[in-house]
Amino acid sequence: MNTKPKVLLTNPIHPQLLPLLEAHCEVIVAPDTSPATIARLITSAEGLIVRAQLAPNVFDNAPHLRAVVRHGVGLDMIPVTAATARGIPVANLPGSNTTAVVEYCVAAMLHFRRGLALMDNHLRTESWNAARPLADQGTELRQSVCGIVGLGAVGAQLADVAAALGMRVIGLTRRPDAMPAHVEAVSKQALFEQADVVVLCCPLNEQTKGLVDAATVALMKSTAILINVSRGPVIDTAAVLAALKSGALGGATLDVHDQQPLTGHEPLFNCPNLLITPHVAGITATSLHGMSDGAVHTMIALLRGDRPANVVNPEVFQTA
Repeated sequence: MNTKPKVLLTNPIHPQLLPLLEAHCEVIVAPDTSPATIARLITSAEGLIVRAQLAPNVFDNAPHLRAVVRHGVGLDMIPVTAATARGIPVANLPGSNTTAVVEYCVAAMLHFRRGLALMDNHLRTESWNAARPLADQGTELRQSVCGIVGLGAVGAQLADVAAALGMRVIGLTRRPDAMPAHVEAVSKQALFEQADVVVLCCPLNEQTKGLVDAATVALMKSTAILINVSRGPVIDTAAVLAALKSGALGGATLDVHDQQPLTGHEPLFNCPNLLITPHVAGITATSLHGMSDGAVHTMIALLRGDRPANVVNPEVFQTA
């Protein structure tokens, strides 16, 4: 008789870590992430590893659930309050994909500032002489201004990298007293007016929802770049697209979107000077291994009754 606890994965984890989880648990991988599928499979699960958005009422169908682990950092995918009300500990993995997100941001900056993909395309499809002049339009990051909204793990490491590249770094955070020494704390208006590159890496909450509206976009330089690795609703997507189409904004990179996944029919697919990716800023082979390693070890610890330090609602242990 199989006495291993059942653990449901909303999505596959790194194949190198799957055997470790299977040694301790009976693993079920959801065939899709629809609310109906998750609701059906979670009924017998004691553990849940999350890589997809959960329905607000997902725990109504989980009478045996006693551990939830986010395969990553952001907790907006999980109804934490509902879990806490049921005494279910929820853990995440702070710092597990920080470097991946920071490197994505730098790649996005260089995508627009150096135009390598465009040059490659012109060289392949046209000629050397057609591609060569494109380099004359490139600009260097050094001595430009990087504005960072949200100085958590990602924002702080990005500030270090931007400063090392010779950029002046300004920041907007709820805790300006905790700002890194090489980052100048500024107001929201000053940040969007001064920055040549604005990076959004703040959490989504009531204060940040709609933070970048039409009035805010209007403050930005016409040559500026906006990079969103936060969450889709932090920006007014329509306002950003309008600014790109009119030439009022130099470029934008959107890794996160109002509704995910994208269908291919959204207006942003026909927008110029826009780089879009499918919520992958934090995903590399390296970070995926690290997140899976953290998720598996945290899940095993929770199921055996331990109290890991990365549990975000430790009050559930006090009432257990």
